[in-house]
Amino acid sequence: MSGVPDPETREGLSVDEFKAVFRQHPAGVCVITLADPERLVGFTATSVISVAAEPALLAFSIDSGSSSWPAIERAEHVVVNFLGHHQAELATRFATSGIDRFAGRGWRRLPTGEPVINDSAGWIRARIAGQIPAASSRLVLLEALTARIGGGPPLVYRDRDYHRLLPALRPAGG
Repeated sequence: MSGVPDPETREGLSVDEFKAVFRQHPAGVCVITLADPERLVGFTATSVISVAAEPALLAFSIDSGSSSWPAIERAEHVVVNFLGHHQAELATRFATSGIDRFAGRGWRRLPTGEPVINDSAGWIRARIAGQIPAASSRLVLLEALTARIGGGPPLVYRDRDYHRLLPALRPAGG
């Protein structure tokens, strides 16, 4: 037995190790949008998850220091826009601070007032059902109300870059 800890069994994970593991984890790319009384709000999120099908629940996380957090905290409804592979530039725009993310075309308002991204792979309009503090972030729970299913491959984020999915791999002879 050696006095050197086995990296596979030692406890305690550094921030850098944690981030490195998640950089290798591919995630779908979404833009969360809402109509705040003061302004339109939108931001890129790769933390969207399905929670339950009955009732239809989903969630995302947001840093509570984000410029979008105060609007989310006040909001009753949001739209989760699931981006298509052709929307990497739009994902970058909604991830950039200090700009008008809604400048130009590429979005419209729903009859309920929320902005929705055009030509996305789909979207869900949802009611904010709750939020849970988690370290410096908040986990925002959503109840899905309406949706539009688009088509085409999704935009995927992995290792600090955007990717397009390839056709599914099938076992030989399968």
